[in-house]
Amino acid sequence: MNDWHWLFGDQLGPHFLAPEEGGPARDSKVVMIEARSVFRRRRFHRAKAHLVLSAMRHRAAELGDRVRYVRADTYREGLHEAVGDNPVTVHHPTSRAALGLVRSLEQVRVLPARGFLVPQDAFRVWADEHGGGGRLRQEDFYRWARRALGLLMDGGGPAGGRWNHDHANRERPPRGARTLGAPEPYRPREDDIDAEVRADLARWEREDGIRFVGRDGPRLFPATRREALAALRRFVDHRLAGFGPHEDAVLAADPVMSHSLLSASLNLGLLDPWETVAAAEEAWRAGRAPVNSVEGFVRQVAGWREYVWQLYWYFGEDYRHENTLGHHTALPEWFLELDADAVTARCLATVLAQVRDTGWTHHIPRLMILGSHALQRGWEPRQVTDWFHRCFVDGYDWVMLPNVTGMSQYADGGRMTTKPYTSGGAYIHRMSDLCDGCAYRPGDRAGAQACPFTTGYWSFAHRHRDLLAANQRTARAVQGLDRLGNLDEVLAADRRWDKQTP
Repeated sequence: MNDWHWLFGDQLGPHFLAPEEGGPARDSKVVMIEARSVFRRRRFHRAKAHLVLSAMRHRAAELGDRVRYVRADTYREGLHEAVGDNPVTVHHPTSRAALGLVRSLEQVRVLPARGFLVPQDAFRVWADEHGGGGRLRQEDFYRWARRALGLLMDGGGPAGGRWNHDHANRERPPRGARTLGAPEPYRPREDDIDAEVRADLARWEREDGIRFVGRDGPRLFPATRREALAALRRFVDHRLAGFGPHEDAVLAADPVMSHSLLSASLNLGLLDPWETVAAAEEAWRAGRAPVNSVEGFVRQVAGWREYVWQLYWYFGEDYRHENTLGHHTALPEWFLELDADAVTARCLATVLAQVRDTGWTHHIPRLMILGSHALQRGWEPRQVTDWFHRCFVDGYDWVMLPNVTGMSQYADGGRMTTKPYTSGGAYIHRMSDLCDGCAYRPGDRAGAQACPFTTGYWSFAHRHRDLLAANQRTARAVQGLDRLGNLDEVLAADRRWDKQTP
């Protein structure tokens, strides 16, 4: 048999081998390649490296004699060792680098992408009609996608009478609570494959000079289809109902709260996005979850995740070099090393420790603490994007390039979002308990106890006054800046973070 199909390490679910039109032949043999060069190019989080390799090796074990699993230095070498010059099919990879590789190989035929809800051609038509390469909006895409997919619709209108239930999903954390009290999420059990992966990673560090960042173990996210389905059921049956109201809140002792933890499984291809949103919608229709929680989750998967995937390809490779704000400061060593113990600000230290220990935090710590701090300090957006790619278990080039460059760092000047996302300490204090017991005071913008997020916010507004004044969503920040009676003191207080860890 000469028909081979190549599975990348983020194409691990059954839908990547389904013998549908445009898919691999039913009797295709499978090739999987574990390329060591991937880990030489970037210093990944150790837990991420563990998860990806564990998932790949588990999938190979499931496929048995059907798969040829090759461990090689590069993908090219691995493919040649596995199949020689025989023809190979592969579904459209998820990164530009991988797509360029497979297209450069004459023996490889690239099939349409799987693992997403909207065909790329359909998105391009929609985008060209809604602003082209200028300013696109996720809310417009989200409504169009739900109509096109018939997702969470009630007749001809949105379920619950509203497209967007954010008004019900922005509650502060319960007063005095250390945790949200949500049922525990699904957590997998490690096996012999995990032990083998951990031993290999340690050997690579000792013998091959490959370096990782962060801590590894025990594995917290699914590495198999069975585990991923169990995680989905656990979320929908026990956690989805409570997800919505506090999805933007943060508690130091409860980093997971009611979040789904399904992003890693979706981005490995272990889950198909349609089955996740369909399960959530069914919970609403059966009366097991309120519409605001279901809509909030559907928005994350069918709205934001899908939007980010499409923009990654639509904006083109030049998007990677966007830097509208002119931010060029290099990331400091403490941030690169995930050295939470070096940080005094409790919010930043808490979240950085979560990344160090697990390779994960939910979207608000990513955006409003880690990303906001990087934006305020003027860190170079390509370096920030690379850091998020390497340090998060669910981070891939397609995920982080639009998320960080566009939304978090506003480096594209507003092509995908309507404003820069940053705040002073007051927002963090309102939406979390992270300011409790901190050495800094969220309300202080000058003096020894001035909050680095508060000084950073005003310093950012001062540096980019003209841009913010011209945007109706941020003009009030400039008005507030003009009312400050001690701007020079605030700017002086902020400059100290250029020289010392906050």
